[in-house]
Amino acid sequence: PLENKYHKMKLDKNSYGTIACAWLVSAGVIFLVRHYIHVKAIVYPVTALFGLYALFVTWFHRVPVRHTPEADNNKIVTSGADGRVVIVRKAYEKEYLKRECMQVSVYMDFFNVHANFWPVSGNVTYYKYHPGRYLLAFLPKAAEENEHASTVIDTGHGEVFFKQIAGTFARRIVCYSTEGSVEERGTQCGIIKFGSRFDMYLPLDADIKVKVGEEIKAAETVVAILK
Repeated sequence: PLENKYHKMKLDKNSYGTIACAWLVSAGVIFLVRHYIHVKAIVYPVTALFGLYALFVTWFHRVPVRHTPEADNNKIVTSGADGRVVIVRKAYEKEYLKRECMQVSVYMDFFNVHANFWPVSGNVTYYKYHPGRYLLAFLPKAAEENEHASTVIDTGHGEVFFKQIAGTFARRIVCYSTEGSVEERGTQCGIIKFGSRFDMYLPLDADIKVKVGEEIKAAETVVAILK
């Protein structure tokens, strides 16, 4: 049921401070406006605007319940992010794998869920945070020049490399990757705040199941099957 779905939805555990700041700023502005300005044509719109702002920031940091496929856990690759597929191609991954891979990139717009989920199950063998610029996330050079966090998971059927890439408005990437940890596909691996991109680099022989332009859901949409 719909109400059951929303009952189980939670907020990102690293975003309570951001949400609290939004509510405090909104409450402060509303108090000052209502206390010092007595023109209804100003007071009511400002109150509504900042009330909606606080609600939007809270809603933006939601982490929905997702039901990931239960087939062979180490072969299925699900999307790590909600959004639109913008790239499906062969590409050379030069940071860690240093070989040709199949790249699948998902662009998140301002209204998508921005919580990210582990695309595969396995051992985290590599993690690195890269500071950088804030170009529009859908631009090709954003993957190299923008702030991003890189993770590699060994599934037992090949290594999967993924990047959380910041966008023009995204100013913070949260990633739960820890080298040596064992992670489960479909559980939350972090969040990218306010617009961004999620790139995955898969083995060349992976059976890709999505195409450019397709809208997909994190943890639920099967992106590929590993051999």
